[in-house]
Amino acid sequence: MDHEELIQNCKKLFTDAQIAQKKLQIENLQKESEKESFWQQEDARDKMQQLSSLQKEVKNFENLEKLNDDLQAAIELNLADDASSIAKVLEKLFKEAELKQYLNGKYDRSNAILSIHPGQGGTEAMDWAEMMKRMYQRYFERKGWKYRFVGEIRGEDAGIKEAVFEIEEEYAYGYLKGEQGTHRLVRQSPFNADNLRQTSFALVEVLPILDQQNDIEIKDVDLEWNFTRAGGAGGQSVNKTNSAVELTHIPTNITVKCREERSQIQNRERAMKMLKAKLAKIEEERFENELQKAKGQHQNASWGTQIRNYVLHPYQLVKDTRTEVETSQSGEVLDGDLDQFVMSFIHYRKN
Repeated sequence: MDHEELIQNCKKLFTDAQIAQKKLQIENLQKESEKESFWQQEDARDKMQQLSSLQKEVKNFENLEKLNDDLQAAIELNLADDASSIAKVLEKLFKEAELKQYLNGKYDRSNAILSIHPGQGGTEAMDWAEMMKRMYQRYFERKGWKYRFVGEIRGEDAGIKEAVFEIEEEYAYGYLKGEQGTHRLVRQSPFNADNLRQTSFALVEVLPILDQQNDIEIKDVDLEWNFTRAGGAGGQSVNKTNSAVELTHIPTNITVKCREERSQIQNRERAMKMLKAKLAKIEEERFENELQKAKGQHQNASWGTQIRNYVLHPYQLVKDTRTEVETSQSGEVLDGDLDQFVMSFIHYRKN
């Protein structure tokens, strides 16, 4: 975009961002945090995180506004070289800030849980799920995101039956929720002597990690708990206590299983966190479906929806079925180069 267009776009973004309101929120949170009783509140930590997030956002917009003023001044003084240098930095910051304005869903700012499960295809699918585990891990590393590999369940012969990540990054859920769905792989099979062409499927599930201020309420009478031994690798690693947890939400029949932690208490806490995340996801999908109906563009949201094809044979192609973004650099994609797909879906969702 040219310099004048950039200046006007930045000014519009400042208005849309409602910085004055955010400064008022900061002021109110700071006053509240100074009270003696503040740290006795259950959500004190969440409020401090909210304060830090708002302060960071306001500071970024103030830097953007200063650069925008500098660009306007350089143009008025006919300082062409200075204007070009400022515009280069400003446009990069503008695009980053604009993107976060798109991520304005109820849970988009949240940390995220990303899990991978093999679909149809037996050992082939479990191997594909493990390839995807590496792909997302490399993506998190490329982005410089803080993440935790919660754990995995290995397949009998190869691959994995499940892998779970927790990503501790502001807007992680907003960035990643477009990755939810079925991912299809076409390749020559490494598991048979004839190298036959094989199609495999894996499912990605992305959930928001909710803070204590969320409005997802769960009644104790709606919960059914079951405790078993988590199992292990044998010998001293075998879990001798009933630490594995299976939690069922009776009204929705959603079941969550947690076996990663060593204590039952930790697995109970994780199971509740997962259940709340799943219920929040259902609520969000219901809202988005209603919104699409109002726009006349309704499409059922489903974890089984095929969102992307990865073809490694007889040619190289990765193509998103929703945005139609594609690349022949399949090796780079499988090494974590996912930004073109993640970003294109954010813009697609906005439109």
